[in-house]
Amino acid sequence: QVQLVESGGGLVQAGGSLRLSCAAPGLTFTGYYMAWFRQAPGKEREFAACISWSGTKTYYADSVKGRFTISRDNAKNTVALSMNSLKPEDTAVYYCGRYSVSYYSPLLSAVQDPRKYNYWGQGTQVTVSS
Repeated sequence: QVQLVESGGGLVQAGGSLRLSCAAPGLTFTGYYMAWFRQAPGKEREFAACISWSGTKTYYADSVKGRFTISRDNAKNTVALSMNSLKPEDTAVYYCGRYSVSYYSPLLSAVQDPRKYNYWGQGTQVTVSS
């Protein structure tokens, strides 16, 4: 099955920045909500941010609001997550996901639910040291 490919993770000190990227050769992002989720050891996958298929709407988890910015380039079929003012609690594997329905505007509760996404990448590790 086609998978998304995340990149850009790494080790950074608290207060630092990283930019994650997501691409999918052979799979279009056009028309789909895209999102970033993250999963820390021993915890469930949690919503971080999403962006509408037009790019005009973005939603963020309260824990990252004001520090993270999600963006997309439909021409390049990529999605990015810029992360600033990183905290140790941001340490997790970050996953990019494609929503399961195209040209559809789901409820906020749906875009935050990982079960509503049917394409995922392998994830990229982000580690923030204190």
